[in-house]
Amino acid sequence: MAASFALGTGGFPPVGRAFRPAALESARGEARAGSGMALEGELASLMAAAQRGDAASYRALLRACLPVIAGFARAQGVRGDAVDDVVQDTLMTLHAARASYDPARPFMPWLRAITQRRAIDRLRRAARRPQEVFDPLSYEAEVDPLPAPGAGIEARERGAALARAVAALPEGQRQAVEHLGLRELSLDETAALTGRSKNALKVNLHRALKALRASLTPGGE
Repeated sequence: MAASFALGTGGFPPVGRAFRPAALESARGEARAGSGMALEGELASLMAAAQRGDAASYRALLRACLPVIAGFARAQGVRGDAVDDVVQDTLMTLHAARASYDPARPFMPWLRAITQRRAIDRLRRAARRPQEVFDPLSYEAEVDPLPAPGAGIEARERGAALARAVAALPEGQRQAVEHLGLRELSLDETAALTGRSKNALKVNLHRALKALRASLTPGGE
């Protein structure tokens, strides 16, 4: 009788995680690992195809990376609207650095490293902002600063659209945008990297910006 009472009503152990069969836990762990491996394989395959010039694969890669980057950013401690900012920053860095990815190495750790750097940059910028002092009267008169519903989705779509538009530029214009605009290198550094003259880079950048405005503005210029 005492043994039956210690185990629970009817002599069965109480239901709880500690008594969950080890085989079930193992199966679930294997399922999660399998899912992660499948995603790794998909992203790595899309990235390799994108490096070979497959525009459709590149667009699919950007779409598939959106939730992955957001998850990495949240794991780094990013919250709220800043997650969307990190997603956009990471997509732009991915675009600028895509040629540096080695298809022989896993894709997810490479993407995670980029996301972590962009998340740290965003967190540092947020930490440098002046802290707001609570003032009840000002608070009551303050306009709601929260973005409209769906603003985060729109921001991600704009980031992906910009990345696609840059990818579609001719090589010289794309190099000028990536090195001068995105990586913020100097004309001398960019000329050394690309082998193009500084005058040619300035012309290409001007033409690239004009083309981007036309492609990203509804109805063109």
